[in-house]
Amino acid sequence: MGKRSPRVDAYIAKSADFAKPILEHLRELLHEACPEVEETIKWGMPSFDYKGPFFSIASFKEHCAFGFWKAKLLKDTKHYLTPRYNAGGEAMGNFGKVMSLKDLPPNAAILDFIKQAKKLNDDGVKLPAKPKTTKTELVVPAYFTKALKSNKNAMSTFSAFSPSNKKEYVTWVVEAKTETTREKRLETALEWMAEGKIRNWKYEKK
Repeated sequence: MGKRSPRVDAYIAKSADFAKPILEHLRELLHEACPEVEETIKWGMPSFDYKGPFFSIASFKEHCAFGFWKAKLLKDTKHYLTPRYNAGGEAMGNFGKVMSLKDLPPNAAILDFIKQAKKLNDDGVKLPAKPKTTKTELVVPAYFTKALKSNKNAMSTFSAFSPSNKKEYVTWVVEAKTETTREKRLETALEWMAEGKIRNWKYEKK
C-alpha cells in the first residue's frame, strides 16, 4: 500500500480555503486509482510517486494546478490535457488554472488518466528523449529593448539574467497573439523585472 505524507497534509492545510477541497479531491482520486502511490514534497509542492515520477499538485494565491509526469503519452480523446482546458487560462501542469471543483475534468476522466499513467510506469515506458537543439543567439526586439531603457531597474535585472531567464521573458512577450496582449505582457514583464523577478517567479521553491 502507498504512504500518505504529513508534509502533504501540512501543505493542504496551509493552502487557501478555495484550494483545499480541490487538492483533497485529487489526492483521494489518486489513492483510489493507484493505492500504491507514495506522497512526498518535491520542488515545494506535493508530488506522488509510483515506480518513479507520477503526478503533482500545487496551489497558488488564486488557483490550483496539477499534472502528470508522462502527460504526453496519455490517450486523451476529449482533449482535457490542454493548457486551456478550462476558462482559467494558462498555468503549470496539464489542465490550466483550476479555481473550483467545477473546473476539474469528470472524475472518470481523471481516474482513467491515473490508471494510464500507472500502466506506463508498470511497463517501464519512458518519455522520449528531448531532441538536441543547436544554441541560437537570442534576438531581442527593438520595442522590447526600448521598453527596458525606460525602466532602469528592469534593465539592470534583465542585463544580469542568465540567457535562459532572458529568453523566457522575450519569448513570452513575442509569442502574444495580439498587440494588446503583447503590450500587457511587456508592461507586466517590466514590473516583475523591476522587482528582480524571473518570468516564472510564482513557481519558485520558497
